Amino acid sequence: MTATVPREEQLWSRCAGCATLLYRKRLRRNLDVCPECGVHARLGAPDRLRQLVDPNSFRPLPDSPADVDPIDFVDVVPYAHRLTAARAGTGLTEAVLCGTATLGGHPAVLAVMDFRFLGGSLGCAVGELITRAAECALDERVPLILVTASGGARMQEGALSLMQMATVSQAIAALREAGLLTVSVLTDPTYGGVAASFATNTDVVIAESGARMGFAGPRVIRQVTGRALPDGFQTADFLLRHGQVDMVVPRRALRGRLVALLAAARAGHPRRAGAPAHRPPVPRQQRPYVAADAGPAEVTDPWVTVRLARHAGRPTTLDYLESAFDGFVELHGDRLGGDCPAVVGGLARLDGRPLMVIGHQKGHSTAELVTRNFGMASPAGHRKALRLMRLAARLGLPVVTLVDTPGADPGIGAEEQGQAAAIAENILALTVLPTPVVAVITGEGGSGGALALAVADRVLMLQHAVYSVISPEGCAAILWPDRSAAPQAARALRLTAPDLHRLGVVDEIVPEPAAAAHDDPEAAAEALREAVRANLLPLLDVPTATLVRNRRQRFRRFGAARAGNRSGVR
Repeated sequence: MTATVPREEQLWSRCAGCATLLYRKRLRRNLDVCPECGVHARLGAPDRLRQLVDPNSFRPLPDSPADVDPIDFVDVVPYAHRLTAARAGTGLTEAVLCGTATLGGHPAVLAVMDFRFLGGSLGCAVGELITRAAECALDERVPLILVTASGGARMQEGALSLMQMATVSQAIAALREAGLLTVSVLTDPTYGGVAASFATNTDVVIAESGARMGFAGPRVIRQVTGRALPDGFQTADFLLRHGQVDMVVPRRALRGRLVALLAAARAGHPRRAGAPAHRPPVPRQQRPYVAADAGPAEVTDPWVTVRLARHAGRPTTLDYLESAFDGFVELHGDRLGGDCPAVVGGLARLDGRPLMVIGHQKGHSTAELVTRNFGMASPAGHRKALRLMRLAARLGLPVVTLVDTPGADPGIGAEEQGQAAAIAENILALTVLPTPVVAVITGEGGSGGALALAVADRVLMLQHAVYSVISPEGCAAILWPDRSAAPQAARALRLTAPDLHRLGVVDEIVPEPAAAAHDDPEAAAEALREAVRANLLPLLDVPTATLVRNRRQRFRRFGAARAGNRSGVR
């Protein structure tokens, strides 16, 4: 058998764009950009760093998190085996390289993702490393540069990978509060949970020429909508035309553009020796937080729970607003030209106390589901929710969110209107919202579309609800031979309330009537009402600064935090 020659040792390389056979050394001299057609080949993190930073200036962060397999995930290959293969194939320990460096003599902290490592997926270790990079930038009072290349959240780590979207976003928020520049460089591809969080909530968003970015991938959009995609859909130029990035920069000019940004930031905010970091102390834990009360002990097949969570008779947000709350007054519109029917919200009362209630709305009949887009929010829906949250904060009202969505709208229009950025902005805003927030997963909690309403002080979950980084069908289609393995995927994802309570993703399980919520909606509403009351009342007496600090600590603890050594580029 003939051994395969590593790509970097091959004399010739065929361009993925024009199929021209190129001399490898010539291609490397041109920064892996085809001199014939201009296609930008993907770069690993070490090569990317060599192109961007000053020679010999990169210093990797001194420690790395522990190996994590938090839900003991197994598909056709155990997750641990996939990690081992990724490490052997890339020479990296995880899908991101983080460290300090200078660019044009200007100091910065960089976190560079590597798509070769499990598709650059965002898991607990990746979230922890990027968060530490942001914390290092805050301590050193220097800018943070993120170079993204990712297919999205790492499904093998279940909902804990979803939590990393909030963890990293709140680290970005701390840099924003401190007046420190944050820059993201979108490279090909950047999708899913990464696109809908830190890739798009930085101060400046640069797209490398040829990059693609979106919340849902093209294949998913075609499957869901049945429509052909426009030419150039989700490409860098598409993103620029639709106002989702600040600039599109070819690879050869990227370093110079970053140097100019760092120079401007340094001139505007000179570093002060000994300046305080303004960061609350953060506890580091070896394992995800596990609540003391394990909740209901009944064991149900997760696939049965998925079907219960999707049952057409299950109470919706409007049902709960009618039965569990009083005096609901709906408020419409995002004030930017849209009023998404998949999100409802407005003022209501709980025991006479005014509050803001916001939730996903599905419906019971086919006509209702279609009208409400099956509870899948558009960017207008996320922006409406954000407007109402901020209004609640200004009025001094607590916020209650009811989460029931298979995910955010994956349509063409949603991508054109900035779906990823809308979700990212909600997550970022919730990490610092100066008012109590209680979230309840009432049915389906699907991916970033759910998290956009679930960054809260207390997260509750109905007994037969589900909360996951991806649907079982989607997970099966990617990791199993076909979608018929959805029941197996449901078991592997650890998406039920007891699973997530043990992992610390949810704080309390709300019991449902004997069979399920749809069998006795009134009893389900009363249980939800009591749970919201019990969890909200103690939060009302917490000082605002403490409230926000505790919320940040809640999401900070989901990272993997064992110290160790990490190799890097020098």
